[in-house]
Amino acid sequence: MEQEMILQKLTNIETMLQEQNLLKKEVLNLNEAAAYLDISASHLYKLTSQKQIPHFCPQGKKLYFNRAELDQWLQRNRQHSEDEIDQMANDYITRNR
Repeated sequence: MEQEMILQKLTNIETMLQEQNLLKKEVLNLNEAAAYLDISASHLYKLTSQKQIPHFCPQGKKLYFNRAELDQWLQRNRQHSEDEIDQMANDYITRNR
């Protein structure tokens, strides 16, 4: 029982270290990018084949991703909060009186 707890804690530490390493890298391979985006590698490959996500394929085989571009891709199509929508409506009414 105690060994299982120790093993689980070591596994958690290993996972956290891998996540920290991903945050330091500027260029990610397919598996790293999938882990970073929290999607499956097959789904990420599908997104690349449909040209829906920015990527690099320098020699026609392996796929690479710029982490900053992935961050921008994640933050596209932002949805406004109700407060922001109310503020935009108020601004519009004020300007167009």
